[in-house]
Amino acid sequence: MALKIKDKYLILLVIISAVVAVLMHFPELISLVDDDPVDLFPGMTPMDVASEMIYAFFSLVILFTLNMYVFGFNRPSTRMTWQKIISSFILTWMVSSLLGNGLVFIHRIGDIPAVDALIHYYLHPLRDFIITLIVVGSSYIFYLIRNSQQVQLENQEPRAENLLNQYEALKNQLNPHMLFNSLNTLRSLIREAPGKAQDYLQELSSVLRYTLQENENKSVTLKEEMEFVEAYLFLLKMRYEENLVFNIRIDKKMEECSIPPMSVQMLIENAVKHNEISNRKPLTIEVMAEEGKLTVINKIQPKRSPYVGTGIGLANLNKRYQLLFRKEITVQKEKNLFSVTIPLM
Repeated sequence: MALKIKDKYLILLVIISAVVAVLMHFPELISLVDDDPVDLFPGMTPMDVASEMIYAFFSLVILFTLNMYVFGFNRPSTRMTWQKIISSFILTWMVSSLLGNGLVFIHRIGDIPAVDALIHYYLHPLRDFIITLIVVGSSYIFYLIRNSQQVQLENQEPRAENLLNQYEALKNQLNPHMLFNSLNTLRSLIREAPGKAQDYLQELSSVLRYTLQENENKSVTLKEEMEFVEAYLFLLKMRYEENLVFNIRIDKKMEECSIPPMSVQMLIENAVKHNEISNRKPLTIEVMAEEGKLTVINKIQPKRSPYVGTGIGLANLNKRYQLLFRKEITVQKEKNLFSVTIPLM
């Protein structure tokens, strides 16, 4: 299983801490294997050096954790300022110095193995400064990398969703079922009512033209959408005649509001696909737009042979609202009524 980004940074933090802990005690390691009579660390043993490196390792982990969670270097959403970086540097230096003095204290009180040489104590302030630079610098680099990855993810998600939406739009545009029913109705009209057939063909061309033209647009005005819906309703009325009734109430003040293209059409199509429409059970679909929202309501009349769809129509519309407007649609099913409400932006 591939490691998550969070786990990768944790492993990298541990590796950096271990490498720095070893490098900071490189002079002591050299002194252990050097036969030079001038011994800078008299009386030092391998256990002393090992104890120092282990303590340095855990100190570095503490310092990294301090910067990650106190100053937010691990959160891409954090706004990193120079004041915050300077504060991080000062606090890290202070804590590093306290940790170093803590080892000295523990060594003297508890006889814990540690390097006990005068030059070693002189090196501590320099090492604290270098450790602070490494910790704060590495934390800031981690922050920049995470921030860059977050930006890339945010840029990729709309592109990926846009491709998915375009795919769904294209699939709806070339819906074989819709085209088959439309052409079948047109064929019947040509034979039985040539005059109506001409009107039907004109409205069908308007529907197809709208779906092709608006595919690239992220949003349209409610007025534009309803003009397209009128043409689409004409096609449905030709097919279902008096068995399908539409009750449309649109507040004029809402006409310039924006919605994703083909939103209302999709809601009406959803109602038609999932409900019985016949002489025995006519279907009434209400479309209301007021107070910044549009609602499509229909009575639930399940078909004898239930329609089996992909189940992604409403989910797709909701996702488009989230991406475009940071809003969500509302779906309600109460008793025998089904309604969907979409925000008007």
